[in-house]
Amino acid sequence: MLTVEKSGPIAVVTLNRPEAMNALSKALRAALHTVMFELDADPAISVVVLTGAGERAFTAGLDLKELGSDPKAMSAANDQGADSNPVRAIEVCRKPVIGAINGVAITGGFELALACDVLIASENARFADTHARVGIMPGWGLSQKLSRLIGIYRAKELSLTGNFIDAATAEAWGLVNRVVPASELMPTALKLAADMASIPVETLSFYKSLIDEGYGRSFNKGLEIEHKRSSAHNRDVTPESVEARRAAIQARARTQ
Repeated sequence: MLTVEKSGPIAVVTLNRPEAMNALSKALRAALHTVMFELDADPAISVVVLTGAGERAFTAGLDLKELGSDPKAMSAANDQGADSNPVRAIEVCRKPVIGAINGVAITGGFELALACDVLIASENARFADTHARVGIMPGWGLSQKLSRLIGIYRAKELSLTGNFIDAATAEAWGLVNRVVPASELMPTALKLAADMASIPVETLSFYKSLIDEGYGRSFNKGLEIEHKRSSAHNRDVTPESVEARRAAIQARARTQ
């Protein structure tokens, strides 16, 4: 139900339940946590690409059949442990996670997409928050994240109607980085991953955490965090290392 393919410093993690629209069953959520924990600890991996099997769905969110058959399963919508909450499972990974959104990302699947650091969407991708229609309130962060990403009015439109938006609208609203033809989704995501992986993984992880830590705070507090953490980091940077990287940057600029 979950596959992992490694190619050099890049790992592709695929939610592999296409017959169930890659719904996030209890077993799949546990497997995702295990895999993300292992990739975080793997020194050979710098960047992770997360996608879904098939063209229909990135993921349809929690497995509603499972929820409907087991009263205890209902608590999954509010679980905070990384072994059950897929958003926390993604956050376990200190390395960049690129979401390659191949199809619909619905409700909990929408929340999982928002846990990624960068989103590349296929032209087949669509997004919907159907929590209200299902009668379950979001517990993995969507009610707070979405309004901060696309504005409170657009967020309310999506969440209070349960309507879908297509990939082009998602791009126009700033929800995804870019939209590409379905055939170009993985090549585009892998090219972006390779660009990131050309930077030392320690630097990637530090910068990702710096952005994330400040984003959840006020602007002034974010500036304080940046100053404190970057000052400590930059004291250990040597002129020799800067010169070596400057030369590499110049060489890369000539090829772009």
